[in-house]
Amino acid sequence: MRRLLHQLLQRIGHGPPAVVLRWLALCLLVVLAVPAPALAQGVELVQLQLRRADGALALDYNARLTLTPQIEEALQRGVPMYFTAQAQLLRHRWYWRDERVARISRSWRLSYQPLTASWRISLGGLSQVFTTLSEALAQLSRVSGWRIAEPGQIEAGERYVVEFSFQLDNSQLPRPMQIDLGGDWKLGIERSVKLE
Repeated sequence: MRRLLHQLLQRIGHGPPAVVLRWLALCLLVVLAVPAPALAQGVELVQLQLRRADGALALDYNARLTLTPQIEEALQRGVPMYFTAQAQLLRHRWYWRDERVARISRSWRLSYQPLTASWRISLGGLSQVFTTLSEALAQLSRVSGWRIAEPGQIEAGERYVVEFSFQLDNSQLPRPMQIDLGGDWKLGIERSVKLE
């Protein structure tokens, strides 16, 4: 890099116009030397909130999901992707491992419909259609009022923790794709929240 700069400055020469050119060349090299920020890819948890509703425990979350180019390409080619959200309620015990009080999970299937150029999210027997991938991802990564514990499962005076995870479920991909999965296919986030 130093040698390249030296060669460039020698070609410019001397004099007032050369000083301006030298200064511009130096600025250009500094700009090119600074690495460009990469686009963030993965899952960012914007909100994770616990609330009590009618004696039960409900979870609200909002995640920002950014797919890698490899995942987007696979979706465009007709490979469905499965996303799983899981929450478990654990009661703290000082004498043994924490006791699992409740565990719940949901799985969504995201697929591209080439004939209608639309995106479909399926949850169980229900499905919704969206015109853009960003709309589908926004809907997929946001849940409100998800009931994770029933009334009577939470005892007063005990300490509880909720462990939450949201991830791309690679085990649902076709077998030939599972063989050669790299780091670009690992999308997910895990968080723990104390119940107060």
